Amino acid sequence: MIEKIIIEYLTEQISGIPVFAERPTKNIPETFIMIDKTGSSITNKIKGSTVAVQSYGPSLLAAAELNETVKEAMESMVIRDDVSAVRLNTDYNFSDTSTKVYRYQAVFDIAYY
Repeated sequence: MIEKIIIEYLTEQISGIPVFAERPTKNIPETFIMIDKTGSSITNKIKGSTVAVQSYGPSLLAAAELNETVKEAMESMVIRDDVSAVRLNTDYNFSDTSTKVYRYQAVFDIAYY
């Protein structure tokens, strides 16, 4: 399951920043990462998923800097035996201006076994 692979990998690579599959409802940290699979496919027994990785921070700059850290970590995820390709599709400011929740979102296309 790609969500589990990404959570484990980012937790190892980005120390001190919690990684979640859904937004926490209690004791929400100021800085965290959340992943969301937005689509998937299988071709010749190779699985593919499109995954949005959201980087939350106390300021827009902090969220943008965490986004850059996430992109670097995700690019090197191919060192895992079960991941064969990671491609950044796009990334952008995804802040909620009405609640002043600062976040960036990076969307990746991932091929894995």
